[in-house]
Amino acid sequence: MFDHAYGSYMKYAYPADELMPLSCRGRVRGQEPNRGDIDDSLGKFSLTLIDTLDTLVVLNKLDEFEDAVRKAVSDVRLDNDVVVSVFETNIRVLGGLLGAHVMADLLRQRGERMQWYRDELLHMAKELGHRLLPAFNTTSGLPYPKVNLRYGVLNPLSRTGTESDTCTACAGTMILEFAALSRLSGETVFTGDILMRQRGSDLVGTVINIHNEEWVRRDSGVGAGIDSYYEYLMKAYILLGDNVFLDRFNIHYSAIMKYISQPPLLLNVHMHNPTVSVRSWMDSLLAFFPGLQVLRGDLKPAIETHEMLYQVTKQHKFLPEAFTTEFRVHWGQHLLRPEFAESTYYLYKATGDPYYLRVGQSIVEKLNAYARVPCGFAAVQDVRTGTHEDRMDSFFLAEMFKYLYLLFSEKSELPIDIDDYIFTTEAHLLPVSLSTTKPPCQVNNTTVPVSQEEDLFTHSCPSMETLFPNNPSFAKTIRDSYKYLTGVGRAFHPLPVREIELPLHDNGMEPVEFLKSMGISLTPLSEVMVGGRSQREHKGVYRVKLVAEVNQTPEEEEVAPHVVQLISPPFLGRTVLTAGPAKFGMDLTKQEHGVKGSIVKASPYTACGPIDNAAQLNGHIALALRGDCMFAAKARRLQEAGAIGIIFIDHREGSNSVETPLFQMVGDGDSTEDLSLPLVFLFSREGAMLTAALEEHHNVDVLLLPKERQLGHANTERPVGMNIKLRLAEEGELEDGAAGGPTLEFVLEKEEVLLKEEEEESQQRFCTKAAEKDRTEPCSAGSSHTPNSDSGPDTNP
Repeated sequence: MFDHAYGSYMKYAYPADELMPLSCRGRVRGQEPNRGDIDDSLGKFSLTLIDTLDTLVVLNKLDEFEDAVRKAVSDVRLDNDVVVSVFETNIRVLGGLLGAHVMADLLRQRGERMQWYRDELLHMAKELGHRLLPAFNTTSGLPYPKVNLRYGVLNPLSRTGTESDTCTACAGTMILEFAALSRLSGETVFTGDILMRQRGSDLVGTVINIHNEEWVRRDSGVGAGIDSYYEYLMKAYILLGDNVFLDRFNIHYSAIMKYISQPPLLLNVHMHNPTVSVRSWMDSLLAFFPGLQVLRGDLKPAIETHEMLYQVTKQHKFLPEAFTTEFRVHWGQHLLRPEFAESTYYLYKATGDPYYLRVGQSIVEKLNAYARVPCGFAAVQDVRTGTHEDRMDSFFLAEMFKYLYLLFSEKSELPIDIDDYIFTTEAHLLPVSLSTTKPPCQVNNTTVPVSQEEDLFTHSCPSMETLFPNNPSFAKTIRDSYKYLTGVGRAFHPLPVREIELPLHDNGMEPVEFLKSMGISLTPLSEVMVGGRSQREHKGVYRVKLVAEVNQTPEEEEVAPHVVQLISPPFLGRTVLTAGPAKFGMDLTKQEHGVKGSIVKASPYTACGPIDNAAQLNGHIALALRGDCMFAAKARRLQEAGAIGIIFIDHREGSNSVETPLFQMVGDGDSTEDLSLPLVFLFSREGAMLTAALEEHHNVDVLLLPKERQLGHANTERPVGMNIKLRLAEEGELEDGAAGGPTLEFVLEKEEVLLKEEEEESQQRFCTKAAEKDRTEPCSAGSSHTPNSDSGPDTNP
């Protein structure tokens, strides 16, 4: 599998940053449609090659490693005039160069190969480190989220430096690479700091202001936006031996286990009021957390959460990018992320339970069955439909194959002693010996109050003998209670429930939803039956009594389709693009005639910075590209600019309303009551049709409204039932007034009547014209067109 993925990259993509596995070519920034902040990983520095180097060594591909190092040294430039993500460049490129240097140095010392190597990769790492340093030129020391590799941050040519916010993980995932670079190079300029903790709940938020250290988003979890900050506190202590990192980690970990970890779930809570859950879904990046818990020595919750994740993958083939607390799909993408494989590897090494080898086997089988394509492995655009995305991120080679290979390998089969290394968040290998080879660069004077709730492993590494007994039944007994969590594998039997009198005297859903967010499930009395008898007859088993009237919620959230209808000439309402609605802003279902206006592209197109063309947008419907910031943030800027509506266009290439389920756009966690304009979402393919129309005709008027009320289709959406009697009449009979009352006349022109043999009638079928999806017409079995079509030659462009 690795040979197929890496070989495809080298054959079709190198020296590009990434492989496009469906197109069988490289992704070069600026030559492909912009994908927003996703492209900030691409710096024209052969990203996938650099990220994969130390994987080649782990997989014993030493010839390929030596060849790849030569290519990196001779071909890769790090001074390109391109704006990149500081976080992604640090973990993927700086980490990749350091891990590869450590491997090259080891092989050189063994005397068998790499004798030509003169620390070239370390010199490249130092150069890149210096190119990233300008990002730290802030009053707080927290880095800017983006940097120009050639011009830095505040240079007039840098095209960056206006940002004020960064994610917690983006700011807090620098210490391992920079500390390792400092110790390997001897240059003390590469130092890092960590975030100040939030006193009160000891949790951190998702987004922080880099200038004043104020929290911008206060939702707290262990997934996207925060994940590797916690990981690096623990690993920085292991690598650097500085107690401040361990103390900080323990304070956070205690709060996580108190508020966020509700086994098997990992919730998102408000950092200032952590007993309140702020959303009903989890994202796939939190799948790394069981692995971190193994490092901490907290095995039971690690097993519980991992088992929940495994059940979700069994239900949906892969871990969706986000899934609800009821384990349904929230965001359907699967980008070949490695975090679940990472935790599987850690749990197998901790328990020795062969169950985790079978989990790894399922990962391998699903990748081969559903992601493998002729030119590599393709990300899955939606796990519900199995459609692919033209994308194979570098982390797939850097991490997924490393963890899977290590999972199935014996230690004796590896060219290195894996226990001598610590994994960065991108799975690059840094030697633990760095902790003793050189003293800390400077004394860390930060003091952290020690958590009151200490346990056996607060200040020590877990004991393999006492904690990880290599006893398969140990993990099995913990897993068994979660075995059928998602209902896959057996009929669902409700668990015993206790009777509580609930004061829910209104008919609204809010109290029920609130209880659901607290993990309390409500079951109507009529359903709590076992074997035909009420559970009340069993001692110690009770029922829930419902006082409120509860409506059944559908299995999947219903999304009412909206449309963008082009009404100006030459379209005249015949071009209709299916769109998704928003959960905030104007409710178009309550607007009798929709919202009409001419469309203007926002500048910048992502609408994530100050709007440059407010004058042109005033009184018009704005077009804006998805990505870089939240929908609500874009909407506020465009509303302030005077837009009367917004059409968001997906930045994911190839997405379309036929293959991708519609979804409702959600806010950013803060109040969206200030937003009063209508918002709709077009997938990439429909968006391309709209922008092409704008480029060709310059002035395009559109109508935003629910699909059921689109112009020209109002009557067809509400069919009327009638009893109609048909009889054949002689020509001219009706003209003589033979029929009384309302009549329906069918006129058959003789030259257009098709008479077929009786056996051919059984072959008659229905076909739908591609241009008019809503009109179903009969067509003959042997014909590809309808002879008696009255649609005209060009009714729908």
